Amino acid sequence: MDRSSGLAAASLWSAALAAGAVLLAQPAAAAEMGAVDEPIKIAMLEWTGAQISGQLAGQILEKAGYKVEFVTAGNFPQFSGLADGTLSASVEIWLNNVGDIYPKVKAAGQIEDIGRLGLETREGWLYPKFMESVCPGLPDWTALQKPDCVKALATPDTLPKGRFLDYPADWGSRAATIIADNNLPYTAIPSGSEGAMVAELRAAEAAKTPLLMMFWAPHFVLADAQVGWVTMPPCKEQTNDHCITPPDVDKIVWSGFAKKWPAAYDILKAFQVNTEDQQKMMLDVDKNATPIDKVAAGWIADHESTWKPWVDAALK
Repeated sequence: MDRSSGLAAASLWSAALAAGAVLLAQPAAAAEMGAVDEPIKIAMLEWTGAQISGQLAGQILEKAGYKVEFVTAGNFPQFSGLADGTLSASVEIWLNNVGDIYPKVKAAGQIEDIGRLGLETREGWLYPKFMESVCPGLPDWTALQKPDCVKALATPDTLPKGRFLDYPADWGSRAATIIADNNLPYTAIPSGSEGAMVAELRAAEAAKTPLLMMFWAPHFVLADAQVGWVTMPPCKEQTNDHCITPPDVDKIVWSGFAKKWPAAYDILKAFQVNTEDQQKMMLDVDKNATPIDKVAAGWIADHESTWKPWVDAALK
């Protein structure tokens, strides 16, 4: 090879190396939009907080260019829909109350957990604050064993036991299990809905009617209700059925979601809701009767600097 040929070859090699370096330096390609003509179906569960989270997630996906449907679903039945793809995503799953089907469909690879929602949570047995004079010793759970306390909480339907207001039946009844584990003289009575639970708490406060109930936070009613939380009895087993601890709240998608809607998958992975914001929105919905979709739209309008980077990172 002569000198000129060698220089030409070297020049070509240097150019190839430079081009490769440029390619390696480029940022990772944005995710594809995927099936934009097919709606992403977001589960809308029974409680206000989950409906707000679902509306926020769905409206942000719409801002990114997706079609979205909001589908009413029960807390336990939703997992069948997520497993077979008739539901696409559910963004507020309280992992301490998922029943038997959730671990089965997760183990089978039919659903995917895509991370925490961002809520700081609390769950347990709650009572109006005046109950501390009715059941001296509260918040310690042993106060609930005293005959005068049981009598105060008894109703014609539960005599001689006290009444415990539980979650709606399709949310499960871990409270009943814990009552049985500790031989407490109470009967767990399912409530009709979240709204019925709130109404009963407010009525009990106003009329000083004894009440012991299952509840959770964040919740709008806790912004102005005077309540106490029972220091819970010991766990018979370290499982969700036998213990109540601050729950993790995660986002779950159908196993085929990432392949079908890649950019939407990235957006939902980044999606977060904090407790303070959610509680303010719940108050607006439940106390001021503002429609959930309008409350969510208001948050999105006011917090573009929060959610737009999630969309930009997925699309650019």
